[in-house]
Amino acid sequence: MPVNLPIESQGDALRALAQAGESFIKSFIGDLPRSGLDGATLHRALASSPEGREKLAALQARYYRDWLELWAAPDAAAAVNDPSDRRFDAPEWNELPWFRLVRRLYALNSEYLAELAELAELAPDTKRRLRFLVRQFIDATAPTNNAATNPEAIKAALASGGQSFARGLGRLTADLARGRISMTDEAAFEVGRNLAVTPGDVVYQNEIVQLIQYRPATTEVYERPLLIVPPFINKYYILDLQPSNSFARFCVEQGFTTFVVSWRNIPQELGRLTWDDYIEKGVFRPLRAVREISSSLTLNALGFCVGGTLLACALAVLAARGRRPAGSLTLLASMLDFSDTGDIRVYVDREYVERCERDYREGGIVSGSRLAAAFATLRANDLVWFFVINNYLLGNDPKPFDLLYWNADGSNLPGPLYSYYLRNMYLENSLRVPGKLRMQGTAVDLGKLRIPAYVLATKEDHIVPWRTAYRSAHLLGGRTEFVLGASGHVAGIVNPANQQRRHHWTNPVLLPNPDEWLAAAQRQPGSWWPHWSRWLVSHSGERRPAPATSGDQRHEPIEPSPGSYVRERSE
Repeated sequence: MPVNLPIESQGDALRALAQAGESFIKSFIGDLPRSGLDGATLHRALASSPEGREKLAALQARYYRDWLELWAAPDAAAAVNDPSDRRFDAPEWNELPWFRLVRRLYALNSEYLAELAELAELAPDTKRRLRFLVRQFIDATAPTNNAATNPEAIKAALASGGQSFARGLGRLTADLARGRISMTDEAAFEVGRNLAVTPGDVVYQNEIVQLIQYRPATTEVYERPLLIVPPFINKYYILDLQPSNSFARFCVEQGFTTFVVSWRNIPQELGRLTWDDYIEKGVFRPLRAVREISSSLTLNALGFCVGGTLLACALAVLAARGRRPAGSLTLLASMLDFSDTGDIRVYVDREYVERCERDYREGGIVSGSRLAAAFATLRANDLVWFFVINNYLLGNDPKPFDLLYWNADGSNLPGPLYSYYLRNMYLENSLRVPGKLRMQGTAVDLGKLRIPAYVLATKEDHIVPWRTAYRSAHLLGGRTEFVLGASGHVAGIVNPANQQRRHHWTNPVLLPNPDEWLAAAQRQPGSWWPHWSRWLVSHSGERRPAPATSGDQRHEPIEPSPGSYVRERSE
């Protein structure tokens, strides 16, 4: 049985939680990008023409009328039926007049703000930023995020004698101290114990990467090895989580001699590293090591997210020099064409990029937690407010979830690399233009990558919109197969074949328009992993006896996987 707090203590806990929660919401909103959206600009945007002023007046009149009608008969407030909005699943939101009124007022205010944003006559990028800010404000100010207006929080407090509020306040205080929300039970996981446990060895390292060679799981392997380049923003083990959902384990079980780049969490003394440095030390040198260890002239190369962007750039540089170390290229949720980058675009305008270039001119570190916080706002209800309610208002422990543990384990980046990436990819979209960018002193033309390619996107990806990934596929010079997976940026990639979850779409014809491609595509049940594996087999050569040991005389094992770099935390 719970031990009841004294009445004064319950009230103190509620007040302290409410005040801390209010500060959290203000800080969240205050950190959002608002370049070009000052009060004077918004006023002009809403009243810049007679037609605009007329629409604004009509919207305000309707809002005031509906608002007055609600308050004139609050007990008669109609229920809001939206089964897709799980925040309001508690029956009290429709069964009790007070909560029905609160929800109705929230819906009314939300609709008004969204319509107000649509009336503003602004440049496209500024309009997108306004829509984003309004959506974030609407989500942040939901009554479910307040202990006094969340019926589930009130019930939990009554049932626990106020202990839920006290626990929630303690968790909020701890998270504010660490600078991020706890999304999972972090004590449930440990890299090397139950994450990143596919057997292997570090066979090469430099100051920014370790190269892991996984030990074979079959008596024979294909002669052409596989090199995986994951995103340098995160740790590599998103592709080697637990044995049941490890993509790396799947690869070795198919008979592929598999190597993966493990990026280092960059310390301050390496804060001057550039995009060219990452091409040289993060791709060129692992490429050479893999080919030497496997005694193979060519390998299969796979890149995930920005790792795919970097990998494609590196291979394009080599192609321009007449070298083709890769016999095939796989890109998972990667962008080469950055014409539509989704809502992350609201963070990356010219002012922000120029500020980064000034700040990091002499080097410096971009915090991994800062990047994770920005990405979380793209799905704030799932990645922010759900945990505010669960952890702080209800006082619950977050559940163990390996994907969210990895999500919180980000990596610091060197500032010059970050600035280069923002300007040349996100801001100016230069990579898609043949010869516009020079890397390692060589003009880059993705069309010179005349090798078979497998490009996978995911339908609900909020970081790499699938239509943008589709346009990226058209930039490559070889025969390209595009596949669309279900779900999002991470869950759509980490979709184990043995679980038969979700589905994917295939269409061997790369049509000019992505929606036409999808309309003609075949929906296939289950994971895309087996489909990709069959494709890769056709580019992997003959089978031969599996190597008995990792590395070779020039690349003797340094330490067992997962290695030491992946254990370095950015906090």
